[in-house]
Amino acid sequence: MKNLIEEFKTFISKGNVLGLAIGIIIGGAFNDIVNSLINDVIMPVIGRLLSNVSFSNWYIPLSGEHYDSFAQAQAAGAPMITIGNFISAVINFFIIALVLFFIMKAANKASEVARKKEEDEAAAKAAEPSEEVKLLTEIRDALKKK
Repeated sequence: MKNLIEEFKTFISKGNVLGLAIGIIIGGAFNDIVNSLINDVIMPVIGRLLSNVSFSNWYIPLSGEHYDSFAQAQAAGAPMITIGNFISAVINFFIIALVLFFIMKAANKASEVARKKEEDEAAAKAAEPSEEVKLLTEIRDALKKK
């Protein structure tokens, strides 16, 4: 049991786990920003372009009854399909996917640049003769002069 606890401490203290935890927290905050962008900026503009349609009020009541507003249907506890919320979620997904695509593209580019730099340094180091070869060359040149 003690070995298991030590193993868990080692696992939890590694940078990958901490990085993952930080990523999840930042991802949650980023999700809130994207939700606000969708619900408070993009959807009202789209609704305005479509003759003042409010996507949050798009719903289909499943009970067969008519409600004058989304709020009335909610207050009545009517089962309904909320199309507007679904459209918002789809747009939210695409924005997050687009941002993540650009982040991964930038990270891959940075990784590629670092890898190319390492390869160039390794090639330059390989092209340079070793200390033994340099010493033998000096000895050869000195012998030629004599």
